[in-house]
Amino acid sequence: MRFLDALFGRTRPVPPDLDNLFAVPGAALTLSAAVGFSPTGVGSVCFSSVEGAEFARITQEVRELLAADTARSGPPVESAQDPFGYSWLVSRRAPDDLPALVSDLHAVNSTLQDGGFGPQLLCSLIGFGDPGGRPLALVYLYKRGTFYPFAPLSGQRRDNALELQVRAALSDELRVEADLSRWFALWGAPGL
Repeated sequence: MRFLDALFGRTRPVPPDLDNLFAVPGAALTLSAAVGFSPTGVGSVCFSSVEGAEFARITQEVRELLAADTARSGPPVESAQDPFGYSWLVSRRAPDDLPALVSDLHAVNSTLQDGGFGPQLLCSLIGFGDPGGRPLALVYLYKRGTFYPFAPLSGQRRDNALELQVRAALSDELRVEADLSRWFALWGAPGL
């Protein structure tokens, strides 16, 4: 099959490597120094909506896993739905506890993947902000194994200059998505 794939120009998708998420705390230091954005303490995982008892069981398992962390204040994970019908699990931590937030996102992704719901996983989002209140997200594309910045402005516009500046600053820290057409706008995403 590899010969036919090469002959017809097909490529195999990159298998997701959730451990790439653990590079974000180091990249956050670079992000803060280069463009002045710091973590907000909010992160989320997006997936296609799924119904059924098995998915409800897995979601409850995620909640119980994250609730076991006694350092957390507030609910372990919140459920949300965006305007496009996608489901989100949102985790909140202290802004200076980015490693714990990344561990939460990794746990949510891993649990869903191990439960057989990997094909429904779309992305993970880690929120950042600057002193003026501008939002920025680092988005991890589950199926591509890459990151990209998303900088929304009011009126469903994007700050493309900032996104490109962040890409340049983090290209040595994270595996940044090279195909700009895959830098999807996440309007109304929980965690921004």
